[in-house]
Amino acid sequence: MTRAAIVSAGWYGFKPEVGDLSFREMMFEAALRAYAKVGVDPRKDVDAFISCQEDYWEGIAITDEFAPEPVGGVLRPTLTVTGDLIQCLGQAVMLVRTGYFDLVSIEAHAKPSDILTLKGVMDMALDPIYLRPLSPPNPHFLAGIMASSFLARTGLGREALALVVSKNKNAGLDNPRASHASPVTVGDVISADTVVDPLTRYDIAPFSDAAIVMLVGGEEAARKVTDTPVWIEGIGWATESGTGSLAYHSWDSMPSMKMAVEMAKGMAGLSGRPQSFASFAEVEDRYSFMELLALEEAGVADPIEGFRMLEAGDFDPNGFFPVNPSGGSLAAGVSFEVTGGFRVLEAYERLLALGGDLEPGLERALVVSWRGPPTRTSMSVILGV
Repeated sequence: MTRAAIVSAGWYGFKPEVGDLSFREMMFEAALRAYAKVGVDPRKDVDAFISCQEDYWEGIAITDEFAPEPVGGVLRPTLTVTGDLIQCLGQAVMLVRTGYFDLVSIEAHAKPSDILTLKGVMDMALDPIYLRPLSPPNPHFLAGIMASSFLARTGLGREALALVVSKNKNAGLDNPRASHASPVTVGDVISADTVVDPLTRYDIAPFSDAAIVMLVGGEEAARKVTDTPVWIEGIGWATESGTGSLAYHSWDSMPSMKMAVEMAKGMAGLSGRPQSFASFAEVEDRYSFMELLALEEAGVADPIEGFRMLEAGDFDPNGFFPVNPSGGSLAAGVSFEVTGGFRVLEAYERLLALGGDLEPGLERALVVSWRGPPTRTSMSVILGV
């Protein structure tokens, strides 16, 4: 089967609030940029369109009816995936590999600033029997349970989480999409008021409005429109617990994340630690502890080793194995179904920027993401040049 590649990407927003455009106009702006970069006319050159969105976040019934027009897919094959952009990417790869689709356009968007009752929406994702009747005052309380369980299992302290925050917030200062970046120190994080024990406001990524459109093509089509395709070598996703229930959930680990990474590695025909085949990683960090947890589940390092590498600067943007050199979600924010796509976009652009400077055998990037509510799906992508 033909290989699949990302051939172009466009984006708009990544701000706490985009007040001048609707979510449909944001999609349109992102699509314009993606198509213009490679001279593609969506009405003639794109064979299918996929939108990743869900009524749950939009507050509008049958939101996929709004998808075709902004991205150029009117009266063209169009489908909707109720999931993160990475799941859209997986569907695009499958379409391309059938041989019947040369170019596929995928999009995801988020406008959390439009939601007046965000806590109420998040509460709806809770287990309806055990948790929802409790009406928890803070929607992040499950993350607090997970963070406490993770620290208890690993023996790590708050300093480990504060180091993640400081690294990512500062790394984002060089990223135009990281509107929540700031020169935060470890001391700032530890001394900040607790939001939900053991997490402070710095440990929890804020929300951002954003839209991303990507073009995925088969090998022949990709080489026709660009000289710099970035190959999707492997992709995978898995759902562990869909409702945040108190039962059937591993509070101190994330088995679904490990399953997603192994699925992506298997598709790519790779084995061993990610640092043996990739130059850097963009991983889940909407809560600070999740970066160390993601690195553990991905096989980069166990939590103690990961903390030591973090302390030594190995995960810094210029370190031995950069982790979230973009600043991650802690610097760029959480954008609902765009979030995983943000990590893919950052990896895609960094691979293109590094180009020939990548060490032979390590011309790849690992992406690991987590959807959060309502399905809490883990996803992974391995990109290569």
